[in-house]
Amino acid sequence: MRKSLSIFMAAAMTAAMLTGCSGNSDTTQTAAQTTAAETTAVSATAEETTAAETASDAAASAEEAPTAAADSSDVSLEGPGASESGAVLRIGSLKGPTSMGLVSLMDKAEKGEAIGSYEFTMVADASELVAKMVSGDLDVALVPANMASILYQKTNQGVNVLNINTLGVLYVVAADDSITSVADLAGKTVYMTGKGTTPDYVFQYLLSANGLSADDLTIEYKSEPTEVAAVLKEQADAIGLLPQPFVTVAMAQNESLKIVLDLTAEWDKANEASEDGGSLVTGVTVARRELLADDAAAEAIRQFMNEHAESTTFANENTEAAAELVAQFGIIEKAPVAQKALPYCSIVCIEGSEMKDMLSGYLQVLYNQDPTSVGGQLPDDAFYYNAQ
Repeated sequence: MRKSLSIFMAAAMTAAMLTGCSGNSDTTQTAAQTTAAETTAVSATAEETTAAETASDAAASAEEAPTAAADSSDVSLEGPGASESGAVLRIGSLKGPTSMGLVSLMDKAEKGEAIGSYEFTMVADASELVAKMVSGDLDVALVPANMASILYQKTNQGVNVLNINTLGVLYVVAADDSITSVADLAGKTVYMTGKGTTPDYVFQYLLSANGLSADDLTIEYKSEPTEVAAVLKEQADAIGLLPQPFVTVAMAQNESLKIVLDLTAEWDKANEASEDGGSLVTGVTVARRELLADDAAAEAIRQFMNEHAESTTFANENTEAAAELVAQFGIIEKAPVAQKALPYCSIVCIEGSEMKDMLSGYLQVLYNQDPTSVGGQLPDDAFYYNAQ
């Protein structure tokens, strides 16, 4: 089991886009234990940025390390799953946009106002979620989209995807008003992190869709998002590709910077006439398949899905109140930073056939570029819960 788990620990190196809006340490939260004094995340001021984000770099750069190839060994999900009574669902999420979409439900659960009974665990490293899913310590997890596919393949179809919880969080920022499309990057230098990772695959795909290749521009890879932000601060003409909230931080450091390209919008443009490109998907929610086969547990999961959808709506429509909760739960230290970042974190709750169409197309693009990025093969229709 320890050897097999290492597969997922390596595969978890694709989590930075989800932890992009995250803090700097792991936090386990239960309905009775979460406090407003949890560990800090992104600093609200430019002066504090470097120091405050040093510890968060490990989480942010973790997902942007190379996507691991799955080996030939499979594992099975272990443990009892949900309690026999189905009374409590154990939910795991990453400290970033996925958890930001859950804060209203987490707050209700803490106050005893949620309809379902939940125990929340929030971490900065997706490998922890994977290990907990495999060991049976979690029933539901919010994970990177490609990792859900890898889990499905490597656990003998032991998980199902319930919804898409986060779309793209990548943006190109610059002071150059002439950049209005991906094609406008020709001949320029772009600073980014994550060579050989999912964000890199996305960028390379968009270059190709706009008639470019990596040879038509210069891509300078940095090890951490803060390094890209530092370049943007020091070089007036620099162009950076960053996830939120590093975009917000970089723009605070250099007031001439602006978002010139939203890679989610660019992905949609590139696939307007295609049936295969899906949508740019960052995070999804998966559940243990054995629970969905149990009537009581399946009903508890459906109730969670309903309350998750309501929490997502709250995060998008009540950003000021949601930002206060984001700060309260230690996801981002300062509520004003969280409020600025929330509209750009692409928090959604997409289910059923729409989820299947969007996610399957995205996984197809990743598979075409590197099959190991999705576990060696594309998941079959049984992967998608309630998608008929």
